[in-house]
Amino acid sequence: MEQLKTHVTYDEFWQSRDVIQHLKDIKPATMIVGGLFDAEDLYGPFNTYKSIEENSENYNTVVFGPWSHGDWARNSTRQVIGNIHFGDSISDYFQKNIETKFFNHFLKGRGDKNTDLPEAYVYDTGKKEWNSYAVWPPKNSEKQTFYLADNQELTSEKGKEIGIQFISNIKKPVPYSEDIKTVFTPRKYMTDDQRFAARRSDVLVFETAALENDITLSGAVLAKLQVATTGTAADWIVKVVDVHPADSEENNKEMQNHLKMSNYHLMVRSEVMRGKFRNSFTYPEPFIPNKKTAVTIKLQDVHHTFKKGHKLQIQVQSTWFPLIDLNPQTYVDNIFKAKAEDFKTQTHTVFTSSEIEFTVLK
Repeated sequence: MEQLKTHVTYDEFWQSRDVIQHLKDIKPATMIVGGLFDAEDLYGPFNTYKSIEENSENYNTVVFGPWSHGDWARNSTRQVIGNIHFGDSISDYFQKNIETKFFNHFLKGRGDKNTDLPEAYVYDTGKKEWNSYAVWPPKNSEKQTFYLADNQELTSEKGKEIGIQFISNIKKPVPYSEDIKTVFTPRKYMTDDQRFAARRSDVLVFETAALENDITLSGAVLAKLQVATTGTAADWIVKVVDVHPADSEENNKEMQNHLKMSNYHLMVRSEVMRGKFRNSFTYPEPFIPNKKTAVTIKLQDVHHTFKKGHKLQIQVQSTWFPLIDLNPQTYVDNIFKAKAEDFKTQTHTVFTSSEIEFTVLK
């Protein structure tokens, strides 16, 4: 804990301990396995795979399933994250048909690169099925930009710029879950229904009309926000949400009693940026009050089909408590030394020139 209090930026202490930088010239075959709803380490598997791909010539493959932390090593009959049932015996299938085949080939078999396994084996968390690809992200994908528009719309065309304001009251922060009881290591929130947040005045909502065709996001999501604040510090949280139609089938026995799949707002991906690190994790800087400022947030990769009739929604907020500690909304070099008087309610603005860049399967 003392190290966290002392080294509050990405300084030499943390830089020297970054494992990713050492993943070069790897010789053994590697299979990188991760969960698309891993609340503890989603960054690690994706970036381990990408770093090895870029810096090594070895056999390297990646598997991402609808798992939370470590689920791929367990054998649950029903694969459930929070309220969402993704399928049956998914881990068992992976262990017997992918993992065992990999180890048999490299430890008992020929050991060459001809494994008959795909380069990328990734679960579509919208269609609830496995997909195979020659590379990740898939070659047949492209970048598509959507804009945060007026009237809570998410559009493909850029309109006239206006600023949309909300008050960020740090005495009444947006919770990360509507559940009253929380746990030390939260996992369920990764697929939680976000209607509780969408109803709040300090959460901005932007969504498409009901989709006329399926759209599959396969890869990174980049939020290019244009924002302002009356203070000198702010956090920015972006969530990608799959809004289910009213006639969604009610077939999930794990669903909390007060919820239904009808109009369920499934959180597909989310990320936070502490605003003072918007340009550098090593050299933080305050906001200039009321000045429009760019804040770019990279969300981790997704593989999710938003089905016909569903809506693609973006939520933007500035608190996410207690998953993320409260930002004083007054710039301080060291959060551990913030004083009570530093914590102030501020008014934030999100401009409709803000963009969300998706990686979309063609």
